[in-house]
Amino acid sequence: MKLFPCDQAFLDRLAAELPDGTLRTAEAHFLEEPRGRWRGQAGAVACPRNTDEVAAILRAANQAKVAVVPFGGGTGLVGGQVATGGVVPLILSLERMRAIRSVHPSENVMIAEAGAILADVQKAAEDAGRLFPLSLASEGSARIGGLLATNAGGVNVLRYGNARDLVLGLEVVMPDGRIWNGLKRLRKDNTGYDLRNLMVGSEGTLGVITAASLRLFARPARQGSALMVVNSPDAALSLLALAQARLSEGISAFELIGGMGLDFLARTMPQVRQPFDHQPEWMVLIDLGLPQGIDPSAALEDLFADALDAGLVSDGVIAQNTGQRAEFWAVRESIPEANRHIGAVSSHDISLPLSVVPDFIDRAGPALAKIDTFRVNCFGHLGDGNLHYNVFPVQGRSRADHEHQRDSIKACVHDLVHAMGGSVSAEHGIGRLKTGDLEKYGDPVKLSAMRAIKQALDPNGIMNPGAVLADTEMQPE
Repeated sequence: MKLFPCDQAFLDRLAAELPDGTLRTAEAHFLEEPRGRWRGQAGAVACPRNTDEVAAILRAANQAKVAVVPFGGGTGLVGGQVATGGVVPLILSLERMRAIRSVHPSENVMIAEAGAILADVQKAAEDAGRLFPLSLASEGSARIGGLLATNAGGVNVLRYGNARDLVLGLEVVMPDGRIWNGLKRLRKDNTGYDLRNLMVGSEGTLGVITAASLRLFARPARQGSALMVVNSPDAALSLLALAQARLSEGISAFELIGGMGLDFLARTMPQVRQPFDHQPEWMVLIDLGLPQGIDPSAALEDLFADALDAGLVSDGVIAQNTGQRAEFWAVRESIPEANRHIGAVSSHDISLPLSVVPDFIDRAGPALAKIDTFRVNCFGHLGDGNLHYNVFPVQGRSRADHEHQRDSIKACVHDLVHAMGGSVSAEHGIGRLKTGDLEKYGDPVKLSAMRAIKQALDPNGIMNPGAVLADTEMQPE
C-alpha cells in the first residue's frame, strides 16, 4: 500500500475539521531524539485537545492515506517517535491531553490522559495517599501514552512490573478513527482477546492511546536504601537471592552498578557525591519499601551482616535519612548522563535469565576484545535481568574512530544474548533502531502473527510506518 505525503492540500482539508490552533509547524524537538542519531521529518504537528479530535485526525489521515507518527514526551531511545525516511508524515502530539480525569483511592485506580507527564501522575497518586510506581530517569518529561506504547520498565519492575502490569484499561483511537472505549477499572474482565495488552507495547503502530486506567498501590510506610560492594556479578545475584529470602516483596529495586560507570561519573559529573573513597569494581543499590513496624535500616544491617558472613560483600553504607537515600539514587540515575558525556560506540538494552547474567558478563568482554579494545559500562536492573551493556572507546579515542565497527559490536553482543536465551530489547522497545534485530532474532511465527495483526487493524499502514516491523514502511506515491 502506498502512502501520500502530509502536504498543504491535506492540511487544508484537515484544518477545516478541527478547531483553530490544532495544527502547527513542527518545532525542532519533534524532529529529534535524545541520542542525536536521527533527524525526523513532518508536514505538520497536530495537537488535539480531546479524544474526539484525535479520532477526526486519524479518520482524515486514513481516508487520505497519510502517515501518522504519534508523539509523547520524545524521550524514546530507539527512534520510534521520529520518521527519518519515506513519506512525510503528520506528527500527532498528545501534549494538550494532560488531564487526570479521576482518582479512586479506595479502588487503587487513576484515570489519566495520555499526555499526562509521569511526574504529575506520581504526584496525583501521592496527593491521594497512593503510589504509582512507574519510575525512570525521564519521568519529568515522559508522558503516559508513550510509556504505555513502549511498555516502559524503570527501576521498580522487580516489585511492581513493567508498564503493562500497571494498566487495567485503555481508551484507544483506532487507525480508521473509531474509538475503543476500553477504559475500565476492573481487575477481572475475561471477555475474549486482550486488546489492552495488544496496544501496550505496540509503539503507536496499531492505534493511539488517549487515556488509561492505571493501577495504584499503598505507599510504603518505611523506606530505606543501601549501597553494598560485591565481589562480582555472581555475588550480586547471590545477594539478591538472600535479600529476597529475608525481605520478599519488601525489595522495590535491586540495581547493579559497575566500576566503569562510577569512573565516568567522577570524570564528567564530579558534583555527584560517590559513597566510597575507592571506586569498587561492582556494587549494588538496594531499595526497600516496608510496612509500619519494620525498620528498614535494621533490615539492611542484618542483610549486610549475613552477606558479609557468606563472603558476598566487602563494604557497604546504609542511608540514614531521606537525603542520603536521594544521594544514593543520584549516583545510579546520573550514570546514563555520564555515558552521554563520554560518548558510547554502541549501547545495548538487553535482558537475560537471571542465572546466566554473570556468565554473559564474563563472556561478552572477551568476545568484544576480538573486535578491538573498548571500555564497557555494564549496569542495570539486576532484579529483573535487564542490563544496559554499553561499549565505549578507550581514553584517547572517540566513538568516531569506531564508527565502522558499530554493526560488528552490536552483532557480537546481541548474538551472545540471543544464544543465552535473552532479549535484545528489554525495556526500550524496537522503534526504528531495532527493526533489523527483530527480523534477525524474532520467532518467525510471532513475526507472522504481528504482521497479520498490523494488516487487520491498520490495512492502509498509516500508523507509525517503519517502526517495529521494518516491512511496513511505506514509500510515497
